[in-house]
Amino acid sequence: MADTYNTLTLTLDGGDVTIKLRPDLAPEHVKRIAELANEGFYDGVVFHRVIPGFMAQGGDPTGTGMHGSDKPNLKQEFSKEPHVRGVCSMARTNDPNSANSQFFICFDDARFLDGQYTVWGEVTNGMELIDALPKGEPPREPGKIVKARAE
Repeated sequence: MADTYNTLTLTLDGGDVTIKLRPDLAPEHVKRIAELANEGFYDGVVFHRVIPGFMAQGGDPTGTGMHGSDKPNLKQEFSKEPHVRGVCSMARTNDPNSANSQFFICFDDARFLDGQYTVWGEVTNGMELIDALPKGEPPREPGKIVKARAE
């Protein structure tokens, strides 16, 4: 496995979403996302929480939003990077050190999250596919990640 990853590709039903990984901001979170992606963990996983004007959240293998991977939770790597359209950040519980496998992609500015959630990437291509995900908590027929791979 490579030590550094620059890109995460999420293949959705409509095409590919390209995410620039930001190990400069969150090296351990990028490593985790890349590791899970290349192990096939995210393949077939749905976006279980999609709130218009806010964000799309996925990464729970059960699709309920209550679970993560079997790997230990990560310590926060908060930064000053703003939560704006296309930013990818880790979901967590009220414990700032509880990020595991769930993540979200911002539809719009969500600056109230700045400094409280770990930013690990940004969508550089395919944001229209994220915009088109079925909405809801959970969506009636949720969009899913067909395949995820990091390079």
